[in-house]
Amino acid sequence: MTSGLPDSTRPRPRRRSLALLAGSAAVVLGLTGCTLLPPADPSNQSATGVETADPAAVGDVDEDLRSFYEQEVQWEDCEEDFSCATIDVPLNYGDPGRGDIEIAAIRVDATSEAKGTILINPGGPGASGFNIVKDSLDYVTSERLREDYDVLGFDPRGVNRSTPVTCYNDAEQDAARQESYPVDASEEELLAQLDAEAQEYADLCAERTGELLGFVDTESAARDMDILRALVSDPKLNYLGFSYGTQLGATYADLFPERSGRLVLDGAIDPSLDNEQITLGQATGFENAVRAYVTDCQQRQDCPYTGTVDDGVRQIQELFAAVEREPMTAKDGRLVPVSTFVQGFILPLYDNGNWPTLTQAVTDALAGDPSSMLYLADLSAERQPDGTYSSNSTAAFLAVNCLDYPMTSDPGEMRADEQELISASPTFGRFLAFGGVTCAPWDYPPVMEPAPLTAAGADPIVVIGTTGDPATPYEWSTALAEQLESGVHVTWEGEGHTAYGRSNDCILDLVDAYFIDGTVPEDGARC
Repeated sequence: MTSGLPDSTRPRPRRRSLALLAGSAAVVLGLTGCTLLPPADPSNQSATGVETADPAAVGDVDEDLRSFYEQEVQWEDCEEDFSCATIDVPLNYGDPGRGDIEIAAIRVDATSEAKGTILINPGGPGASGFNIVKDSLDYVTSERLREDYDVLGFDPRGVNRSTPVTCYNDAEQDAARQESYPVDASEEELLAQLDAEAQEYADLCAERTGELLGFVDTESAARDMDILRALVSDPKLNYLGFSYGTQLGATYADLFPERSGRLVLDGAIDPSLDNEQITLGQATGFENAVRAYVTDCQQRQDCPYTGTVDDGVRQIQELFAAVEREPMTAKDGRLVPVSTFVQGFILPLYDNGNWPTLTQAVTDALAGDPSSMLYLADLSAERQPDGTYSSNSTAAFLAVNCLDYPMTSDPGEMRADEQELISASPTFGRFLAFGGVTCAPWDYPPVMEPAPLTAAGADPIVVIGTTGDPATPYEWSTALAEQLESGVHVTWEGEGHTAYGRSNDCILDLVDAYFIDGTVPEDGARC
């Protein structure tokens, strides 16, 4: 969300060229901000010790869940300036006695007397709320907010430091990201190969993860947040969610409207949309973003795109086609197929501050060196310079979405979807097609259905939309605000994904005033 490039909470990569960016809802949504966030430098350290929930915060809960709400939590010094704890939650809320899993949490205390705790989720699904607080606290929260609230980040179930979904190891993930396909293969041959690889991947995830794979859905993660809320002794949840984090927050509010306090949902997903509709919306959003990028680039002397905006966009499409015909090799010897190349290209489109970085990467690629584009793709995949991956975000992303969204894997329906995607996005559409293949062999069927969320009876919920947001198109924010009984819609007229922390003082002041003073923004406010 700054003019740099992202650390650990970015767009999620797809493993295959035909299913590069789609296949589950919110495919390219890895965010909060999907940008490079500066390291945090908090001026205080959070308190440590054993804590238990205030009985008033626990309230009326099912007896078979009471032990989770009333557990003792050991907060310990960690990461130099924070305190960390591991929280037990039930694997299966339908059968709490079936076993426990762990949620990793990190906290920093308010610099003055705390009004409560704000939970943060940066998106994904699969992005690490632990990392966003550890690495980017100054960026995703204002100094005013940190004066008045404790801030708590957590890795949702299945993610990173919490009990994780486990699929590929580092070497296997590297190999998958270097895989390419012959351009002369028929669609039937490619689909057969994708089917076989999807089955192999699903089997690997099931073998290495176990039954957790069936319980990482968004509703279960929202129920985990209610346990976290009680354990910090807040009678109502205060929450800041970005991108997919808006879906998680809206789901919480719909499940627990009476326990929903001050919620801000930035870069909203429309929960009534199915997977195919979300993919189409993103195709349109990223096509608009690439045109805005080329328009801006052509006003600069170092722009590699000549002619009109249409000409420049066509030159990008021709570059993708050239890489697809003949994958490039980076300076470190790794192969860069079109799937990885496009993944790197898309990442800077999340923040217009990163457009010059994209221009340099394209310029280098046109000169025969894809190393800069591979660097961007590595950031998206959270690959470190030593070849390790800092999280399991790709696997968690897929696992959550396979449970959250029914997806079509019928070849005829996927072909029809492909044509619609190409029409909406000549640049990216075909890379977004055929994603339903990935979840078809999953051992666990979807447990959720797209539907409007109303959260009837909840306190005001602030929903923020950015007019030029490519990953969560602006109209999704208006739809969510309209669905929520107490939704309040705020607009930032800008480019890029999400607004709070990367836009302007107008957005910052509206959000801070709501959290700190309870001042509800005017519905329809524009910044």
